[in-house]
Amino acid sequence: PPSASRPLTTPHSMAGAEGDDSLYPIAVLIDELRNEDVQLRLNSIKKLSTIALALGVERTRTELLPFLTDTIYDEDEVLLALAEQLGSFTVLVGGPEYVHCLLPPLESLATVEETVVRDKAVESLRKISQEHSPVDLEVHFEPLVKRLACGDWFTSRTSACGLFSVCYPLERWVTHFRTLCSDDTPMVRRAAASKLGEFAKVLELDYVKSDIIPLFTALASDEQDSVRLLAVEACVSIATLLPQEDLEALVMPTLRQAAEDKSWRVRYMVADKFSELQKAVGPEITKNDLVPAFQNLLKDCEAEVRAAAANKVKEFCENLPEDSRETIIMTHVLPCVKELVSDTNQHVKSALASVIMGLSTILGKDNTVEHLLPLFLAQLKDECPEVRLNIISNLDCVNEVIGIRQLSQSLLPAIVELAEDAKWRVRLAIIEYMPLLAGQLGVEFFDEKLNSLCMAWLVDHVYAIREAATCNLMKLVEKFGAEWAQNTIVPKVLSMSNDPNYLHRMTTLFCINALSEVCGQEITTKHMLPVVLKMASDQVANVRFNVAKCLQKIGPVLDSSALQAEVKPVLEILATDQDMDVKYFAQEAISGILAPGITLHLSSSLLQEVHF
Repeated sequence: PPSASRPLTTPHSMAGAEGDDSLYPIAVLIDELRNEDVQLRLNSIKKLSTIALALGVERTRTELLPFLTDTIYDEDEVLLALAEQLGSFTVLVGGPEYVHCLLPPLESLATVEETVVRDKAVESLRKISQEHSPVDLEVHFEPLVKRLACGDWFTSRTSACGLFSVCYPLERWVTHFRTLCSDDTPMVRRAAASKLGEFAKVLELDYVKSDIIPLFTALASDEQDSVRLLAVEACVSIATLLPQEDLEALVMPTLRQAAEDKSWRVRYMVADKFSELQKAVGPEITKNDLVPAFQNLLKDCEAEVRAAAANKVKEFCENLPEDSRETIIMTHVLPCVKELVSDTNQHVKSALASVIMGLSTILGKDNTVEHLLPLFLAQLKDECPEVRLNIISNLDCVNEVIGIRQLSQSLLPAIVELAEDAKWRVRLAIIEYMPLLAGQLGVEFFDEKLNSLCMAWLVDHVYAIREAATCNLMKLVEKFGAEWAQNTIVPKVLSMSNDPNYLHRMTTLFCINALSEVCGQEITTKHMLPVVLKMASDQVANVRFNVAKCLQKIGPVLDSSALQAEVKPVLEILATDQDMDVKYFAQEAISGILAPGITLHLSSSLLQEVHF
């Protein structure tokens, strides 16, 4: 634990010295800064601003900050909290005039071994650099950056990389940055590569061309692939800064090299940043260079690269020049996409399935019907559930382009096939997308093609399917309305109350639980309640106690006369049932909706508002 060498006050001495017990909690926080318990130290650090406020600006500068600087050898989570807190401490040390007092503890934090602590310290240093006057920047901040840049340990040099862009004048820091870009330690070169784009953005264009481009080229050819892949990220920033005429000579050779790099991680980064690169380099270079590069990434030997490229197919096609978009897609992109539909890796197929439907709006009706529908159909029948679901969840894109009839003839049979799949998890996944499908297809089409499926799921042999089917009905009623439910769903649900299988009879009760609120009082009282009351005499105890639970659930929807005249007598009978569970749930229902001592002659609206 941190040393108690600094003269920070103890709880008793602080309260006694000030003669004010209100300061005692602050003194406890100060004391906890030294506590052996890490959690107590962490809590105290998180309330550092409270401590500083109580101590005042002078004591914060002369006592608290030196004490905190001495505690830099603490647990990482404490240091992380400290680095974050100090970034907002300017006012608490006396304003911009004294902001340089925060530099010593943050400098120490910027050299620790844990990366997240260093990053947070750099973030706080960048934040408070904005609050330094030009003189203070030169006198206090810039020497700190130089010390970090020339530090013996790589940790300090990595932190320095993130601070150059806030130092002025920027040009004199280019030399330091160049040194770190060729540092012996890969971690430092990685840090320099990750900040290259950021540094380039604040430099004059001439310095970008003369100094940053050679550094970019060197980092993109580094022996470590972890450095090279970060140079790809910098490529996006640098390309946006350069005039179009300079891109071909200064950026494209390096980008072509990265797209064909021997390391799949570098190629993955190119694929991942492809849309941003495409926007940065413009339409002409896209047509001449990026189209072939994208084709190669879609055919890459590594699945991770193909998946990253597949994920960008829609964006890439959208950003193509309008005059040649369709030709490029049909000639260069679509053949690669067709191969990916039957890729051996499920992550590749899934990534493609999440975006492929979007191509229909770009290519139009005729091309969609001729070229894309067969691909959608193949993916709907894919053995991987995620691929199928990605297609289903984006059907509305295709529906807008080709219309519901064409969609139903081509894709719907595959959806029906999945809904009856032997694997229950596949059926479950389809159920979860049914409300989405219903919304896309409309009520008439749904009734004609999919309604029977939804009802069949209610008697599935797997409980999870029956439960999901019940929730599905509720969502469908929310979408299509109570009148549709009364005509289409409710009669079929209620007919299950006579099913020989008690599990199916229980499903009727579960459906009523879910539907009563969305269907409203009239349908619940007139159609559902009589069936529930009739089931109270079921031979199976499980059904009877679910009747009690159901009556408690639908009670707030019913009016007071129905509660008094119909529900109460049935619950009283169930409360004397021989089965302990039935008796228990009946008594629970009575106390829930028919609480003793409360008159039952209340309006239904009041009954819903009373909480017993």
